[in-house]
Amino acid sequence: MASTAAPYGLRPVNLIGGRPFAGSTRQIKIASGYAANIFNGDIVQVHTDGTITKVTNVGTAADPFPAGTIGVFVGCSYTDAVSGLRNSNYWPTGTVASDAVAFIVDDPNALFMIQADTTLAQATLHTNYAVNQTAGSTATGNSRISLDVATGATTATIAFKVVDFVASTSSAVGDAYTDVIVKFNPSSHAYTAGLGVA
Repeated sequence: MASTAAPYGLRPVNLIGGRPFAGSTRQIKIASGYAANIFNGDIVQVHTDGTITKVTNVGTAADPFPAGTIGVFVGCSYTDAVSGLRNSNYWPTGTVASDAVAFIVDDPNALFMIQADTTLAQATLHTNYAVNQTAGSTATGNSRISLDVATGATTATIAFKVVDFVASTSSAVGDAYTDVIVKFNPSSHAYTAGLGVA
């Protein structure tokens, strides 16, 4: 059972319709010196300068994701002045590297596993939720974003829709910290919202 709060951000699992997630990502530049950690499982956006930055909004109607929100960060590559080419689970804040690129799961039909910050019952299927933006771990490189159960509503402008529950030996519907499967709502993803970045 998911009886311990151990959020891990958003993990890609498959696509709508049961199609497998083949690991496909889009590579987009990170600005040299970008001064924020981006963890594996964090939500990211295309900034007005065309580079990737971390989304800090929670995805409610009052605090929606920015227009350039493109998906979920799953690592990066850059040349370090000391150790050379590095493939990293996360972007360390302030890293100076002119060739840095982020790996982004950008398919708007992608489904992601995420842990809720409390219990979710079967009746919450297809309810919309925002997230808790908690700082990730520099030890593991993983995000600690979780689903914010208190934001549950039918509002179309809330970031994510619960489409399924994680069923395994360690997870079930109604667990204290329920693991669920979510997808971006159309208004929260750059490819389906239609708004451009200016």
